[in-house]
Amino acid sequence: MSRFLAILERDLRKFIRNPLVVAMSLLMPIIYLVILGNSFQGELKRLPIAVIDLDSGPHSDRVMELLRTIEAGPRTLDVRVISDQGFAMQGLREGVFKGVLIIPEDFSRNVIRGTTAELGLYLDNAETISANTVRASIAGALPELRDEFISIREERTQTRLRDIELYRKIDYDQTLIPGVVIMAIFLGAMTTGAFNMVMDKFLGVEESYFLTPLTKRDIVMGLIASGLLITTLLALLVLFFGSLISGLYIWQLMTPVSFFLLIIVIILSTLGLQGLMFMIMGRINHPRIVGVLGGFLNVILFFPSGAIYPIESFPGWLKAFAWVNPETYSVHAMRALLFKGAGLQAVEADIVYLSIFAVASVALGLVVFKRAL
Repeated sequence: MSRFLAILERDLRKFIRNPLVVAMSLLMPIIYLVILGNSFQGELKRLPIAVIDLDSGPHSDRVMELLRTIEAGPRTLDVRVISDQGFAMQGLREGVFKGVLIIPEDFSRNVIRGTTAELGLYLDNAETISANTVRASIAGALPELRDEFISIREERTQTRLRDIELYRKIDYDQTLIPGVVIMAIFLGAMTTGAFNMVMDKFLGVEESYFLTPLTKRDIVMGLIASGLLITTLLALLVLFFGSLISGLYIWQLMTPVSFFLLIIVIILSTLGLQGLMFMIMGRINHPRIVGVLGGFLNVILFFPSGAIYPIESFPGWLKAFAWVNPETYSVHAMRALLFKGAGLQAVEADIVYLSIFAVASVALGLVVFKRAL
């Protein structure tokens, strides 16, 4: 234990004595929040929505035809007909669906009578850009429905979509907060732990370890523990300042249970990425290679995580990678805890995956690390 604590203390002192690294690890995610929150645009595809047809009439069939046209044409929506309304709403809360469209029992009758015929649309506005896209796609099809059915009195039927956002109003820059937190974790994992080990090799400091009773496990676990402390603190600071900048005051939204689960997600995400860095950099001996790998890893882990756009809009090969990307589960869990007030049930699968990934990556990092010249 004393050897482990010695490595831990030394690594913490090295990080604190480098204010530039501390400042960049803290400021870069905040800069990403400001820039991406005001500049990123794009077209979404294959957003899953559930449709509950309580009418089963001729005009509800026409609604389904229009939705299938959107699905086959611009491919904005992925329409799934669900018979159980409770199951559909639970899927909406868990992020399986981006919206739930309900066709009420009297829809066809109201269309025939020429009175107002309403469709109910529940939206997961925790992902603002997805909710807006679903709303616009369905609302854009309604004029065609209205023009096709004319009542006996020659009065045009008024078909109206009543959309209901499931959560409080969330702006796009606020939805990026989970992404910038995970970016802070990534930067912390890059600039602590394995990176310090590479610098020790480059400067020749590691050779002095051979004169000590330090084992491979002492070195790796000490560096990972120091990186875990530093990165977790950085992530919490980024979360706090990001909330202030975007106007999303998490202390007003989250329960103590949600905040505790959020800290667990941050710790597991940090531990997993620290282990991943040791797996990749365990035998690297020059910091220039670390710089090249850092940019590459940031692209392939951050952007496919769903932090900016939902993974449902990715092509198949990228979607497959997203499902094994640990940052995907971190972003999903943080979004559910921050915006939806979710409990353990909603993030249980994310926590299980992050736990398995953390244990596996740390174990493999120990195997890869070489305590030799």
